[in-house]
Amino acid sequence: MRSSDRGRKSAPKTDPTTAWAEAAVRGDFVVGDIVRHAAERHLRDLKDAQARGYYWRPELAQRALDFFPSLFTITDGPAAGRPFHLLPYQTFCVGSLMGWVNADGRWRFRSAFVETGKGQAKSPMMAGLGLYAMGWCGFPRAQVYSIAADKRTAFVLFKDAVAMCRAQVPGYDEEETLEELGHVVIRGEGDNAWKIEHPDTQSFFLPLAGGEQQSGPRPRMVLADEIHEFDSDGQIETWRRAITKIAGSAMMVLGTNTPATSQHVGTSYSDTAIAIAEGKVKDDTAFSFVARTDKKDRETVFDNEECWGKSLPALGITYPVENIREEVQTAKTRLSTASSVKRLYFGIPTGAADFWIAEDKWAAILAPIDDETIAALKGCPCWLTLDLSKKNDLTALTATWKDADGILWQKTWYWAAEEGMEDRAKADKAPYPDWVKMGLLTAVPGTTIDKTFIAARVAKLCAEHDVQELAFDPAQIADFETACETIGFPAWRFKGPKEPQGQGLKMVVHAQGKRVMFEDRQYCMPRSIERFEDRILEQRIVIDDSAVTYSCAANAALDNDGAGNRCFDKKRSRGRIDGIVTCAMGAGAADNAPLSTASVYEKRGIRRL
Repeated sequence: MRSSDRGRKSAPKTDPTTAWAEAAVRGDFVVGDIVRHAAERHLRDLKDAQARGYYWRPELAQRALDFFPSLFTITDGPAAGRPFHLLPYQTFCVGSLMGWVNADGRWRFRSAFVETGKGQAKSPMMAGLGLYAMGWCGFPRAQVYSIAADKRTAFVLFKDAVAMCRAQVPGYDEEETLEELGHVVIRGEGDNAWKIEHPDTQSFFLPLAGGEQQSGPRPRMVLADEIHEFDSDGQIETWRRAITKIAGSAMMVLGTNTPATSQHVGTSYSDTAIAIAEGKVKDDTAFSFVARTDKKDRETVFDNEECWGKSLPALGITYPVENIREEVQTAKTRLSTASSVKRLYFGIPTGAADFWIAEDKWAAILAPIDDETIAALKGCPCWLTLDLSKKNDLTALTATWKDADGILWQKTWYWAAEEGMEDRAKADKAPYPDWVKMGLLTAVPGTTIDKTFIAARVAKLCAEHDVQELAFDPAQIADFETACETIGFPAWRFKGPKEPQGQGLKMVVHAQGKRVMFEDRQYCMPRSIERFEDRILEQRIVIDDSAVTYSCAANAALDNDGAGNRCFDKKRSRGRIDGIVTCAMGAGAADNAPLSTASVYEKRGIRRL
């Protein structure tokens, strides 16, 4: 040893969790922007989280990391039978969750959100975390729950935990398992196992399906798998509140693939997790790990294998690259699967495999249209379009402005009956109460919608804007006319150029079926859909970025006849579509010009569904 080295302390060894974060930020391996933000957050917190009352305890993180390969054997896949060494990204997740504490030594994180592509071993990792919290963290009478949207999904994660308890403990003889050694007691035989108990601490691990609740729960850990399958966040929020009430360490861990944009619950939680990773939302008690390919990768993701690891952090380790190549090849030849492959494996949020138009084009024309924007549109010609609800539908009113450059701007207002809204939300798989709280939907008292609410909004728009006319779906329109009379707002139906003109707002019928109207000034859905699509594809329309409108678009299905004439089909749609109907009607009304002599089908071909 050189004399200059004597007395010099060796540099502390970087712990595995922090080492992974540093390598991710350096670019030693492929990660997406959101994951890199999560790694940067960890490194920043090492410097300044102590000032906020949070402390990094690498020895606690290491204890959890060592726990997995010491007690568990991998039970499935090409690595079955080997000790359960956590994957690199799992090292970051588990280490972060168990290594960060507050001044009292309690786990810092009360919630965690882990999103990756399909097949990245999230469920086994979560199952191992549940077992760790149940019996090996020193908590007496710990309660651990696995929850999901349905019974089948709730048991997927739980069965992983059962399999690990019944697998050989690494380094022990073949028959020596946690169950055989008496460390755990499993209630139920084979696939019928329904509870895991830890006798030494009087703790248990229990799966609960759907809306099942446990009497007086005091959860140490709640593991919610496949968040993208939840229709409502009621169950998640109930358990979150239960976690909040626990004085000591307690945590809810949410796992999911990237949700479809029409899956409102999953999208909401995922968006929040992304915002936390990016620092747009400050929450020191929430952990976020969202593995997706970046937006710049979306157009070329099928051909750019270098970006696949961004959403598939187990790729080439426990998840063979050949598997995803096969999926991609299928997606290239079968367009019906392309959307789901992009979402499930590459984290590209899409609505549905049969979204009624190219969803990237749809997303590109969305932007907030607030009061300031609407005020700036005063003086521009404006068309109103109305789809009145029956008892349980949404009522949608769209205003379509055409600016000096010929660009269309659309804003839609929605109403729904307040009574029975919770039940309709479950039936329609739509978060109506949440939309009401967000100001996106107006709840009208009673079991049906009082049409004077809509008439008043129409009257206000007519008073403030250059409204040309209102195009309407004939259903329920008599009730609207009565409402206009009630509030003293003049309106009249246009019946043809040779018929007498009325006073006040001109109202023109808009046919909803596949029949094409050739008469002058007649609106019909085939023409309106064509004009609406052309506007979207040419990006010559701006539509208010409302979750309700996006939901309507994601739900929509089209019906067509032999001549290629199309209309929206409410019976085949996945949910309410009223808003997309009025948007199409608005584009058709604003662009109500004579068709060119050349058929649109000769120009661009008939679109097949």
